Amino acid sequence: MLKLYFHHWRFPPSLAAVRMLSSPPPKPHSHPTVSGVGANSISTVENSKPKLLLSTQSQLQNLSSSPLKSTVACSSSKPIRQNMTTVSQCFSTKPEAVESEKSSLLVVSFYKFADFPDHADLRKPLKDLCEELCVSGGIILAPEGINGSICGSRESVERVLAFIQRDVRLNGLRQVETPVSPEQEAIHSGHSSSSPLAAGEDAPFRWDHVRVKLKKEIVTLGMPSVSPIERVGTYVSPEEWNELISDPKTVVIDVRNTYETRIGKFKGAVDPCTTAFRHFPSWVENQFALKQGNETQAKVEKDETNDKEDKDEEPKALPRIAMYCTGGIRCEKASSFLLSQGFQEVYHLKGGILKYLEQVPKTKSLWEGECFVFDKRVSVEHGLAQGTHKLCYGCKQPISDEDMEAPEYELGVSCPYCYSEKSEEEKERARARQSQFEEWGVIGGPDKGRRPDTKPDSPRKSSAKLGASI
Repeated sequence: MLKLYFHHWRFPPSLAAVRMLSSPPPKPHSHPTVSGVGANSISTVENSKPKLLLSTQSQLQNLSSSPLKSTVACSSSKPIRQNMTTVSQCFSTKPEAVESEKSSLLVVSFYKFADFPDHADLRKPLKDLCEELCVSGGIILAPEGINGSICGSRESVERVLAFIQRDVRLNGLRQVETPVSPEQEAIHSGHSSSSPLAAGEDAPFRWDHVRVKLKKEIVTLGMPSVSPIERVGTYVSPEEWNELISDPKTVVIDVRNTYETRIGKFKGAVDPCTTAFRHFPSWVENQFALKQGNETQAKVEKDETNDKEDKDEEPKALPRIAMYCTGGIRCEKASSFLLSQGFQEVYHLKGGILKYLEQVPKTKSLWEGECFVFDKRVSVEHGLAQGTHKLCYGCKQPISDEDMEAPEYELGVSCPYCYSEKSEEEKERARARQSQFEEWGVIGGPDKGRRPDTKPDSPRKSSAKLGASI
């Protein structure tokens, strides 16, 4: 019998690996399969390093076509047992999990502004359902509604969205759907050498995790008086967008931040150069002189000149505004803010850039560059195809191939956009984090998320008891 020795697994086994190592149910007169153990059982040997027992070439062929629920014979130390437990939790023999394998994955971004004061009650059941169906990603719940991006099989994602919309206040979610490429699906199914490092923990492709957070706002503007529930601008479909922004009387505003606008935007759009969405109101006030300082100065001049007509000067008409963002959610708040400031004509792209890139052919498009997305794809192009940008895990900004050739770039540490802003101490911490990831596949080493095993008489345990007794 052929024996293969693995000193340690640097990454949790992917779904493809589990399939490869599993065996079919025993059949009469069939080739012998992996040495006999029950499901999820683990044999132990004197050598603590994991050892995988395989047979002949024909048996390897049997293994590659076996169902997920078949057994794997593996001698393992406790960290490996923990990894196999993680796999079994998500890719178990539950009907839901087995069924989800039959479908390709997709990403759905969604949001809905609503009067939702009891939002916290939804957190636990929603998180439990996502974990049960192996749906990953991030969801934000707030008194003003819901905002999220999730990844899973079509059946699983649709069940989650249907569950959310059982609450009539959340019915009618605005959604943008994106298919997942085979390469991205491999990342979702298991960590690989290109898995993100301490970045995008809410990203749809983190295969074993979903976060459901409670926040004050589903998108942070910091102005409670601005309510998209009461009023928003006029939606413009992707098909009508080109005509609107081609009008010279229209001021086109990109509502996103600098690290997003840097890699792509609409032709002729104004970039506010903000680093956070909450800075947008102050930019608008400065850009369009909304602060009433000029009116005060005019009043003083009129008091000094009595022979002039006592007539208020008509304010300058505010321009027609067309704004856009990634998926549309920031534009809802931004358009509501502009309307509250006296703007009369405020339009925004329905479905955001993602819907535009999905529906408008490249030959007719006014989009230039790529669109940054908040998951492990990093950027997308026309047709929502995978973009060329990568992520700097030091600052979580998109970087190009040229950026990675710069002397300031160091994998997992820095890039040309954050190198000068990081202290040497911060860079050293980032290098240590990167080293942990390269060694163990997770940040913090193999004991990340659990207490390391200690002997009953170890100093650590004794000191813990002493501390508890004081």
